[in-house]
Amino acid sequence: MSDLVSKHGSLAASDAEWLHLLVGDWQQISDLAFADLVLWLPTGDGGYVAVSQCRPSTGATVHYDDIVGTFAPEGLRPQLERAMAEEATQRSREPRWFGTYAVREEAVPVVHKGRAVAVVARQTNLGSGRTPSRLELNYVEAADDLMSMVACGDFPYPDAATGPRRGAPRVGDGLIRLNSEGEVLYASPNALSCFHRLGVIGALVGESLIEVTANLIEHKMPVDESMPLVVMGRAPWRTEIESRGVCLSVRAVPLTDRGQRIGAVLMCRDVSELRRRERELITKDATIREIHHRVKNNLQTVAALLRLQARRMKLPEAKEALEEAMRRVATIALVHDSLSQTLDEEVEFDDMVGRALRLAADVASADVSVRTVASGSFGLVPAQDATALALVLTELVTNAVEHGLTTCGGGTVEINAHRDGKHLLVTVSDDGVGMGSGPTPTGGLGTQIVRTLVTNELQGSIEWAPRTEGGTVVTVSIELRGVRA
Repeated sequence: MSDLVSKHGSLAASDAEWLHLLVGDWQQISDLAFADLVLWLPTGDGGYVAVSQCRPSTGATVHYDDIVGTFAPEGLRPQLERAMAEEATQRSREPRWFGTYAVREEAVPVVHKGRAVAVVARQTNLGSGRTPSRLELNYVEAADDLMSMVACGDFPYPDAATGPRRGAPRVGDGLIRLNSEGEVLYASPNALSCFHRLGVIGALVGESLIEVTANLIEHKMPVDESMPLVVMGRAPWRTEIESRGVCLSVRAVPLTDRGQRIGAVLMCRDVSELRRRERELITKDATIREIHHRVKNNLQTVAALLRLQARRMKLPEAKEALEEAMRRVATIALVHDSLSQTLDEEVEFDDMVGRALRLAADVASADVSVRTVASGSFGLVPAQDATALALVLTELVTNAVEHGLTTCGGGTVEINAHRDGKHLLVTVSDDGVGMGSGPTPTGGLGTQIVRTLVTNELQGSIEWAPRTEGGTVVTVSIELRGVRA
């Protein structure tokens, strides 16, 4: 629509935004009117181009093919021109035939800031040929009021709410017409069913809807502050009414006549099941986060016990083994700590791995000076891969410090991550003594843990190689699971 408006029209930015607001809210008019709506924009050469159209979900459509981008036929242009020039609704005296069915047409000017900027064609398929029911008559009367507001510049509402207070429910879900005092003039069968589930006994017609609603609301329950304005039809917003385990979503469409409020149309829908599922998801998310938090606490307790036991050990080998086990448990605890702080089953790995690697380097370096440098980005890593990946990196950094840098008095460990969709390539390099005097890739518990996690758990590959400038570089390549490419 924006492209068509900028290509064929010369509207001001505020006028174009007004048309966007209209198109955003005109589905309800189409459903109420049982009619197709086509927005015609005047062009520089005196013609009209269709920039948007809407089909009713309550009746038969007129245009089975999309006509957006086409120009108005010669027979329709005089009616559109009169609507623009006179800024008044133009109704055709005789139906126009579209093949085998007749169509009643009227042209309604879209007025903004006191002048017409476009025309809405309201086209009703007359092919059904049956007597209108009471519901249909009320629908059409409400549509007439809204179209009159379009012609006066009172619709759409410039102060309408956005976000969750805008849109839904739809006309077919349930409709109530109110007078200017908030009394019910008409309630559709679906609307009556909605309020009966809420606890309304008897008919709604003739009752003040705000009084009926106030009697239903349970004490000590939180209530939306805007609910009275919506239920009385004074504000074009959406609210929810909850009572006895039933939740209704209600949207108000105030009706005016040249600025004077004459009533409102309320659309309502039973969303109890939807809200129940949302609460279940919220509860499930909270439970999962609490589990991660408790696992983290338990792992930290295990790490503390290992630390206490290591301090009591006399044999250096036993003490070193316990400290390595403590470090690995602490790394797993960091992953669960990150998972407990998010609703998603994904870890912001850059922040977490920075803490884990600094901890590993500090523990392993002891009396030598070691610097860790990280570059690139890991991004979001799924929980099923995060623990194994964190352990792999911790072991690689620890091995680099213990076997590559300790004997030469310190140095630098560099970690580089390159992420391309699912594929993650990580290199861990050091400027230590190199592979010649260090352990072979098949020796040591740490190396065995790394190989097992990369090949079996992460389904990836790992390679050790001498570094050109001296030292060792380890390359890990994996495909992350549960990540969109």
